[in-house]
Amino acid sequence: MLSGYTKLSKQARWAIVFCLLASVVVSLGAYTRLVHAGLGCPDWPGCYGHLKWPDSHEEIQIAEMAFPESPVDTDKTWPEMLHRYFASALGFCIVCMSVFAWRQRKVRLQPLKLILGLLVLVIIQGLFGMWTVTLKLWPQVVTTHLLGGFGTLSLLWLLFLRLSHRDWQSTREVLTIAKSKLSRLRLIASIGLVAVILQITLGGWTTSNYAALACIDFPTCHGTFLPEVDFVEGFNVLQEIGPNYLGGVLDNEARTAIHLTHRMGALVVTAILIILMVLLYRADSHNLRTLAKVMGLVLSLQIVLGITNIVAMLPLSIAVAHNAVGALLLLVMVTANYRLYRYTATQTEL
Repeated sequence: MLSGYTKLSKQARWAIVFCLLASVVVSLGAYTRLVHAGLGCPDWPGCYGHLKWPDSHEEIQIAEMAFPESPVDTDKTWPEMLHRYFASALGFCIVCMSVFAWRQRKVRLQPLKLILGLLVLVIIQGLFGMWTVTLKLWPQVVTTHLLGGFGTLSLLWLLFLRLSHRDWQSTREVLTIAKSKLSRLRLIASIGLVAVILQITLGGWTTSNYAALACIDFPTCHGTFLPEVDFVEGFNVLQEIGPNYLGGVLDNEARTAIHLTHRMGALVVTAILIILMVLLYRADSHNLRTLAKVMGLVLSLQIVLGITNIVAMLPLSIAVAHNAVGALLLLVMVTANYRLYRYTATQTEL
């Protein structure tokens, strides 16, 4: 995905470092959810009133006196706080980057709007991180918080791409293809990006409603292709708040509906991306062919991880990897759309 890049500027190098940090935050967020540590600390931003989680006998006693309804579980406090530390570090980095970009705002082709957009997003992410705790893992908030993390990662990657091609607005790459075919490629790539985002949203809704193990067989569900489902309750985004969503509150039919929808979404995404990969591979561009191969590899890995999650009963390492590879697939789609919109067609219509 990085072939053809010239020597990176200092800003671009920092952008990729922040992007790597964001990927760590996303993975830690997945780990925290999967070990059910989202309420490992009942307060925010501290943990039982501590900047660090309580670990000594005396600290635990004091913490449980202050929060009698939330006994201290040290196996859950440290993942929650570690996630907060890394998320805070990322937020601080984006604030510093925004200050630098503002000071350099008169520099030609400085992506100031993108960087300020990142700043706004990370502030909103902080709020949703707080609401995740104060609203006791309300699925709507948890899913939105997950999407915000993926969005932050994607915008940082897009920033890296922009900073690596500062002259993208004035110097466009040439592709030997008809304009109509290039427009079709761009359209399918855009549809693919939207489909991946929607599938990630479904994944977030699945995990926040504890529906990942609603079906433990594959390709059937409960031994049939038409199990009992309740789509109305499963996708009721207006459900009441609280008091506590740890472990989920939906019945089996509602969780099955969510799980099956995520499976169907995977089929739709796969079909769209296969079409896109074929078209990219047929294009007269080594970079686009390489991108198609990378897309196929990441998509295949994601499918294998998804199936393994079901048949192996959601092993922690596989589930975290499924989340991380989903983020990687999103970055591949961002790259595909970015590159296609940098090309200009040279052939006339036939």
